Amino acid sequence: MKYKLIIDKNAEEEIIAVVHAPSALTEQIENLVCNTSGSDCIIGYRDDEMRKLKFPEIECITIHDRKVIAIDERGDYYRIHDRLRDLEAVLPSYFIRINKSSLANEHCIARFDTVFGGGVDAVFRCGYREYVSRRCFSEIRRRYEGI
Repeated sequence: MKYKLIIDKNAEEEIIAVVHAPSALTEQIENLVCNTSGSDCIIGYRDDEMRKLKFPEIECITIHDRKVIAIDERGDYYRIHDRLRDLEAVLPSYFIRINKSSLANEHCIARFDTVFGGGVDAVFRCGYREYVSRRCFSEIRRRYEGI
């Protein structure tokens, strides 16, 4: 397999992959290319502060009091001005839906805990906990079993 990267600030960006047959690798490459808008961060607001939040440092994006909130690796909460469904289209593929109102960075989930009544919570590295719906948990389970 050959790999070639040409950096030319004047040329239009394009990605071409020549393969013999589709595979898991070509699917990952396609997801990466299609889900990357060229930006690797979103703007978060807290009190009088405005901060660029890089995708890998965001652990969870959820809705609290009808506002979209991003929780970073330190457990700090930032208000996001975009809608959750718009963010889902922009975020990399390692952000997964865990319930109707939350997206999680799967690299930042420390564990899944069962709770009273048969439910499941995702526990993040920063200590934040969020409920995982049964429908989403079955999809997450299939995703992990495919690894």
